[in-house]
Amino acid sequence: MIVDSALYRNGVRVPLDTDISDLAAVRARCSDASSFVWVGLHEPSAEELATVADVFGLHRLAVEDAVKAHQRPKLEQYQDSLFLVLKTLWYVDEEDAVETGEINLFIGSDFVVSVRHGQGSDLRGSRGYLEAHPELAAHGPTSVVYAICDRVVDAYEAVAAELEEDVDEVEASVFSPERTDDSPRIYVLKRELAEVRRAVLPLREPVRRASEASVPGMSAEAAPYFRDIGDHLNRVAETIDTLDVLLSSAFDAQQARISVQQNDDMRKISAGVGLIAAPTLIGSVYGMNFDHMPELHWAFGYPFALGLMALSSLAAWIFFKRSGWL
Repeated sequence: MIVDSALYRNGVRVPLDTDISDLAAVRARCSDASSFVWVGLHEPSAEELATVADVFGLHRLAVEDAVKAHQRPKLEQYQDSLFLVLKTLWYVDEEDAVETGEINLFIGSDFVVSVRHGQGSDLRGSRGYLEAHPELAAHGPTSVVYAICDRVVDAYEAVAAELEEDVDEVEASVFSPERTDDSPRIYVLKRELAEVRRAVLPLREPVRRASEASVPGMSAEAAPYFRDIGDHLNRVAETIDTLDVLLSSAFDAQQARISVQQNDDMRKISAGVGLIAAPTLIGSVYGMNFDHMPELHWAFGYPFALGLMALSSLAAWIFFKRSGWL
């Protein structure tokens, strides 16, 4: 259950081989303000997380949210700790699908407990970045929040870039000379954009609060770092809104093209019917076998009738060709 855990003192990691039963002893080693513990969990059971909650004094409601997952991104304060929910995103290009996971962060003055659900956004990269920058880790638990948020938002930008490529492909297909049916893919991409929007938009408010140093328990010195994350979030949100508008326009253009193609098909069908209408009329009249019809008493009756059919068809073809129906 415990993926990784460490004690950080003055921004430097003190490695630990920690079992869940040892967490209380580890936390007791945070003897001053320069020390904190970061415990990383992956999909713990309710009983396992309850044990961790007892050690760090986590609020029951926040623990329930972390166990159930599928929460909306949010930042809440419970007594002397914070609870932050992040949605993680990654893109599966073969399926035009945005997959989601979740990270729940419990933040206290001397600890961070991260609970991860899903396969995306492994936090080892965030740990590595933090440990490579001890001057940043020296800010305490706030630095962990920044490192995780920064990595998560970077993943948002990567997903937005992938979606941009797919939207470009849809636009090229819609306006290509070939007949294509892009409506199903447009629908899928709009649905995935909605998934990204559900992750990005609610997170902007917590990040804004952190960037203004208005979150109790988070270091005011980290505000510039969160402002940078906020800029990235806003850029992703603008990209998603733009892509959504482009897909809507592409869908409208697709429907307009289908309508034009159907009208063009009907004109061609009508022209084809017109080409055979005159010969059919001539043949039907001559087939009535009246006494004074040319084929009964005239040697050139059949050639005349066939020539008249050919001439009427040629005249109709020339007319339809000049009018653009053929």
